[in-house]
Amino acid sequence: MEIKEITDIQNDRAELSRLFQEVVAQGASMNYLHPMSDETAARYWEGVLSEQVHLYVAILDGQIAGTVQLHLSDKENGQHRAEVAKLMTHPDARRKGVAKALLQHAEQAAIQKNRWLLMLDTEKDGPANVLYQSEGYMLIGEIPSYSQDPFGEYKNVNVYYKLLN
Repeated sequence: MEIKEITDIQNDRAELSRLFQEVVAQGASMNYLHPMSDETAARYWEGVLSEQVHLYVAILDGQIAGTVQLHLSDKENGQHRAEVAKLMTHPDARRKGVAKALLQHAEQAAIQKNRWLLMLDTEKDGPANVLYQSEGYMLIGEIPSYSQDPFGEYKNVNVYYKLLN
């Protein structure tokens, strides 16, 4: 498996869009409802990259198998922190270490950018909680009915942090 940073969406937009649509169709709470149109998925990726947002992908068998984003805080008093976002793994690549590799890569990227406090949120009853806890993320708490899953059902969210130093 190879992890690489995407700095220009153009070459990978179609593959990233298909990945996003598949993950949403499988029920991942990614802030979008099912079915996700091609236009919605493509538009999402067009607006992702910025000076504060870094996108990393896992390549498995020549295909993008997953993504993670590192959102650097742009607050004057928050130059030490970042948010882990949109950690997703294609359904065909699950249970192959993709999410763990992406998360660890995002942590290393954060350290290189002098960010030592990471935060993230995930669906309370979702499978990602096991990964985050096994990687040392500390549960801050739960927010009830924070978002809807792709099928419109309100879900509670767990909020986590991790100190990298």
